[in-house]
Amino acid sequence: MNSYLLFKSLHLIAVISWMAGLLYLPRIFVYHSENNHEIITTVFKTMERKLYYFIMTPAMILSWLFGLVLIHEIGFDQLINLWLQLKLFLVIILTGYHFYLGFLLNKFKFDQNKKTSKFYRYINEIPTLLLILIVFIVIFKPI
Repeated sequence: MNSYLLFKSLHLIAVISWMAGLLYLPRIFVYHSENNHEIITTVFKTMERKLYYFIMTPAMILSWLFGLVLIHEIGFDQLINLWLQLKLFLVIILTGYHFYLGFLLNKFKFDQNKKTSKFYRYINEIPTLLLILIVFIVIFKPI
């Protein structure tokens, strides 16, 4: 079996799982920030915690792991390519966004959220834009 294609497949599966969480968690935040009912708030907190810690974070770690394995497979000398540097830079921004969502999650956990649902609607677009850029850079390798 071709190990490069195996790791590429595992990388894509992990990235898709990670992106699903990055897109869904802010959506939950939208509804959570619009709700003050104690029982529903408890449900949102459980959903947010489980999504972040049991799906998103493991998927992020696996995305990075398999991505680094892929770079190893093609050779670390390929890091001189600007497209790969740009992709890694955007993935680092995506990782920072992931941890920012974790920060926001803790605000909700301790009932300290001060942001509006509109704020969460706007930040929900960040991973979409980064995903579009990353996919085009990887597919077309324009630079």
